[in-house]
Amino acid sequence: MKATWLEDAMGETQGPHTRTLLVVEDDAGLREVVVDYLREHDYLVLGASDAREMDAILASTPVDLVVLDVMLPGEDGHSICRRLAARRRRGIVMMSALGGEADRILALENGADDFLQKPFNPRELLARCRAVLRRRRTSAQAPSPRRRFLGVEFELGRHQLRDAGGKVVALTPGELSILSVLVQNPGRVMSRDELLEQAYGETEVFDRAIDVHISRLRRKLADCRAGEAIRTHRHAGYQFVAAVEWAA
Repeated sequence: MKATWLEDAMGETQGPHTRTLLVVEDDAGLREVVVDYLREHDYLVLGASDAREMDAILASTPVDLVVLDVMLPGEDGHSICRRLAARRRRGIVMMSALGGEADRILALENGADDFLQKPFNPRELLARCRAVLRRRRTSAQAPSPRRRFLGVEFELGRHQLRDAGGKVVALTPGELSILSVLVQNPGRVMSRDELLEQAYGETEVFDRAIDVHISRLRRKLADCRAGEAIRTHRHAGYQFVAAVEWAA
């Protein structure tokens, strides 16, 4: 049955606006349910049971988003997520039966765009996939004005941060989304809910993720010797306190 996933999916008609999704799940029954459901909503959907099958598909097929299980035989989902996020080519929605706070935070730290706990309603998975794809499309189509603060440069459209020497600073998708919102709202105290809404749209993201992203952003900006950029306001939220200017 494994060998037929790609053949079956590629045999379907793909419209001009169809996006390609890849479900990486070792439970064949669950994988089939998820693949079939997403196909019913006009996506071209492929399936893989482990990292080896996933890599084979990605080597030959453009994929817009990967739905990735944490518990997999061989290379686990967190390791796979780090590999995929480093390339920044596609969205990642992770899913896990564990679903604890540590697992959620680790997924986001590793570069996942979103996280879903099993068991889940397929409609919720569909909504999260749509939200991730929409955010990535909007980001790709946006102009790329550049901002400077504390000696570093942030290019909004490309979501790219460079230190004073011009070197790209490695940030996860979540960190980039939060930084983008903060840089565009300098001086304003923003609550966690505001940051979640503007960074993630309709997706219901675990709100502790904001604290994780802020902590990691502070550390990485400190490594750039950028000084204090983000201030915490107890019970109120976060404020981007660095002076921001347009870059030529």
